[in-house]
Amino acid sequence: MMNLRSIVKAVLCGSLALTAITVSPTPAFSAPGDLPGTSASRQLVLVTATSMRSTTATLATYERDTNGWKQVGRTMTAYLGRRGLVVGDQRRQSTGTTPTGTYALNTAFGRLPDPGAKLPYTQIDRNDAWTYNPRFPSTYNLFQDVNRSWRSYGGYVEHLWQLGPQYDYVVTTSFNEPRGPITRTKDGVRRTANPSNTQRGGGIFLHVSKGEPTVGCVSMPRADMRRIVQWLDPDANPVVVIGLAESLKLQST
Repeated sequence: MMNLRSIVKAVLCGSLALTAITVSPTPAFSAPGDLPGTSASRQLVLVTATSMRSTTATLATYERDTNGWKQVGRTMTAYLGRRGLVVGDQRRQSTGTTPTGTYALNTAFGRLPDPGAKLPYTQIDRNDAWTYNPRFPSTYNLFQDVNRSWRSYGGYVEHLWQLGPQYDYVVTTSFNEPRGPITRTKDGVRRTANPSNTQRGGGIFLHVSKGEPTVGCVSMPRADMRRIVQWLDPDANPVVVIGLAESLKLQST
């Protein structure tokens, strides 16, 4: 399987449904018109907060079968951006907000070895970075694995290894990703001729929590993040939906 380097973020709590003889901890849910952007998906990471100012959310994972969505795994508390949520297409770089919306989950990486991911997985090293300097649109919101300092990018670059244990396991989201093909130029830098919107920011990931709000990602306990990396399957077109439970009109069934 090609990895990132070579092809180079609810109130539904699974409440108990009691009958005379059975207990089911994982009910299906439905919503008018289904959840936005999930019609082609069979795996879902659902992240719901109680207000746009919330810095924590409820996170649960679901699989779709012929009866609808069924929860798999436990429900947990996840951290959001330190300034809460913002409508996805209104997000701006360096605001510390997590964008609402539905985003594909396409690749994974981490400081630790591949735990058995089905998504393309890259074990990062000290050369690897994520670039998002608006002055260099062709490299905006891209994974980089070339050995260079990136000093000219100032603070608009994440040196991934230096982020420590929170990047032991990471799943990338499609938020503001480049739409065009990505090529590697002679200097080893990955670039695109059709760049992302350089005002919106990038590097919105699912990753391991360090026990506090993030700069815009969704973070969770290490064991849960590892399970999600192992569980996500590209054949199921996995997505993350981030929003308010009230506005998504979620209903248990």
